Amino acid sequence: MKKQKKQENIENPDEKYPVPPFPKQKQTPPGTEAALDPPANHGEHSYQGCGKLKGRKAIITGGDSGIGKAIAIAFAREGADVLISYLSDVETVDAKDTANWVEKAGQKAVLVKGDIRKENHCKKIIEKAVAAFGQIDILVNNAAFQMGREKLDDIPTEEWVKTFDTNIHPMFYLSKAAVKHMKKGSSIINTTSVNAYNPSEVLLPYAATKGAIQNFTANLSQILLMEGTGIRVNAVAPGPIWTPLIPSTMPDPEKFGQDTPMGRPGQPVEVACAYVFLASDDASYIAGATLPVAGGRITI
Repeated sequence: MKKQKKQENIENPDEKYPVPPFPKQKQTPPGTEAALDPPANHGEHSYQGCGKLKGRKAIITGGDSGIGKAIAIAFAREGADVLISYLSDVETVDAKDTANWVEKAGQKAVLVKGDIRKENHCKKIIEKAVAAFGQIDILVNNAAFQMGREKLDDIPTEEWVKTFDTNIHPMFYLSKAAVKHMKKGSSIINTTSVNAYNPSEVLLPYAATKGAIQNFTANLSQILLMEGTGIRVNAVAPGPIWTPLIPSTMPDPEKFGQDTPMGRPGQPVEVACAYVFLASDDASYIAGATLPVAGGRITI
């Protein structure tokens, strides 16, 4: 009997990226990539595109770092121009670095700084994308705020309101403003979380918004399809992903991701391909769905 040839280029997912414990660290929200230890992997030196999004124009909120940065790099290498929305001056260095990677891929990058909690700013993002690109094919509602709190009494009312104002309201503002500029075959992708299924006891406001995003995605998908727009709406539910948000908002970041079946947090590059898939024609029959990228955590 002929022996099977050993398979090559296959890696153990448990050990593919850094495994905690990580060095002790603390950042001020929203955090920066430069202070992250170990550095996050956004696919800068690994993601290879094959033209899945050639000629398309995308908007990514929270595109300066973390998951948003990895999505921007992947989209650009798949042939899309990208508008990168980010919040403040603290994130400008990271945002410019993301734009640089987009341009290195031969695509156009547009940076828009500002607070998406304000509906007028969300309208401005859409207007800038249309002015720069002439169209919108992909809207990725990704920006989010969280803060870990161990007790209910530790959650300030203002923080509860800020979490909802950041995580769910802009999805409505941006989607409402964008759809009139999106043709049939376009795609809206929302970032929910494994917390929509298995909420963390230290992330009550954040987990609540992620449950709302889950419902918003399913409902908006049905509305747009029934209206005959041809716009697909889906979501991605990341598990624990190693981004600057973690050491700036979570207790014990050195242990982050240990409680997943894979024993480690995911890297942003590992999430980006889910957005590429949902934005591409490969997902033409997928709408109202949520794709989990959660390191083995159950989402049913």
